[in-house]
Amino acid sequence: MADTRRRTASGAVLWHFTMSVDGFVAGPGHAMDWMTGFSARAGLLEEYVGTTGAVLGGRNGWDAIAASGARPYGGAWEGPVFVLTHHPEDAVPAAGVTFLDCDVAEAVRIGLQAADGGNLEVLSPSIGRQLLERGLLDEIDLHVAPVLLGDGIRLFDNPGGRPVRLVQPEAEDPVAAVDLRYRPVRSG
Repeated sequence: MADTRRRTASGAVLWHFTMSVDGFVAGPGHAMDWMTGFSARAGLLEEYVGTTGAVLGGRNGWDAIAASGARPYGGAWEGPVFVLTHHPEDAVPAAGVTFLDCDVAEAVRIGLQAADGGNLEVLSPSIGRQLLERGLLDEIDLHVAPVLLGDGIRLFDNPGGRPVRLVQPEAEDPVAAVDLRYRPVRSG
């Protein structure tokens, strides 16, 4: 029951992640070394590269990747990147990256304006949660990688919070559970 519609640029705010089967979007310390050894639908990367107008991320994620010079989509995408932080003065600068010290709603306004009709990709679990709480998120795009991490940064971490119901807008049954079946890879 996978959604294989081609991604379009519609000025939407998308919370977008590849995540492990157990719900982690990064390993401990924002480690991304687990993001190898699996494939994606043909053309998927190009769809996101072609429809992303701007990226909004958080400071913790930025600090974890800043030294590597990594760019969204493996460097295939170029455009404005915004990093939301309470301390922009001590952030590691980079070309094309703007540090914002403002409310998340203002960050979305700035990001959408910069996206110029393209989508604003939110690449931060904590910012995504805040946008979800405020009704500022249009869609959650997830790619589930066939790996169990067991530890790290969760997509949605909201202890004591209430469940958030979701629908699959293009599905025949928009509230149907998604069935996944994997087998462990045996070493040796």
